[in-house]
Amino acid sequence: MAVDFKDRESSLEAYRQLLLIRIFEETLEDLFGKGKIPGFVHTYIGQEAIAVGVCSNLRSDDYVTSTHRGHGHAIAKGIDLNGLMAEVFGKVTGICKGRGGSMHVADFSKGILGANGIVAAGTVIAAGAGLSIQSREQDQVVVCFFGDGGINKGTVHEAMNFCSVKRLPVVFVCENNQYAQFTSRKLTTSVSDLSKRGAAYGMSTASLDGNNVVEVAEVSKKAIDDARNGLGPTLVVADTYRFGGHYVGDPQAYRSEDEVSKSRTRDPLLLFEKHLESQGLVDRDQLELEKVAITELVDEAVSFAERSDYPEVHSATDYVFTDRIEGS
Repeated sequence: MAVDFKDRESSLEAYRQLLLIRIFEETLEDLFGKGKIPGFVHTYIGQEAIAVGVCSNLRSDDYVTSTHRGHGHAIAKGIDLNGLMAEVFGKVTGICKGRGGSMHVADFSKGILGANGIVAAGTVIAAGAGLSIQSREQDQVVVCFFGDGGINKGTVHEAMNFCSVKRLPVVFVCENNQYAQFTSRKLTTSVSDLSKRGAAYGMSTASLDGNNVVEVAEVSKKAIDDARNGLGPTLVVADTYRFGGHYVGDPQAYRSEDEVSKSRTRDPLLLFEKHLESQGLVDRDQLELEKVAITELVDEAVSFAERSDYPEVHSATDYVFTDRIEGS
């Protein structure tokens, strides 16, 4: 349901979502540093306003495809927090029974078609989901999140062209966080205005401040409404900044501490807190209470994950194949 940013409770719910993603990710950084989480972890810190703003306009039966930096998208789409935390831990109580881990979270019951370790692979999955919707004559929408590094992948262009030709209900959201792994966008991409890539395929485009959750929600609402009403795909480019490294533990030799510090002056949480206070919707005491409550939720999820078991060795090949249907 779209957020009414003039309504106190509706605005507070958006703030809770921003805060939940932030505290979840900060907690993962701490846990990974303590050796409690296997594999690699890619956090979404600094980009929270995009997931929250976009997903606030989605219905429960709408779909999202995600990236290797996908915890924020999953949380904004309503994934079970305990199940997500347990999945990152690789536990059997995880949303994917410990098989997906941090980079491959999926929950079809919530329309989360999967995070993906392959850069921009979600674009072709989104195209397939969009074609399914059209074939079933439904009014669902697919939101496809990918990064500025992904916008140079061939699969992205194939997917955007296909969706435009077929007028599929897909909204491509490019999270322009300025870096593709360890390389600045300025060194890899031929245009500074990434929305031009969508215009090349005859689709609607929009550029916005990805750190401003109000702007993200308002602009993405039109794109989602257009898709739902049969007007075809839109490319939304959300400019933001990745506060952390490409992965937790990244030494970040490719950018300066000063650059990162300057980016933090436009922290999406701080910007929204200022908005809420300036509109007289909340005071500082209320914000602090929300932080305490959200921290407790995340702590409970950690406890759940730590209490849970790892999958049994003999079950390693379970869930690899779909059970055969009688008569097929």
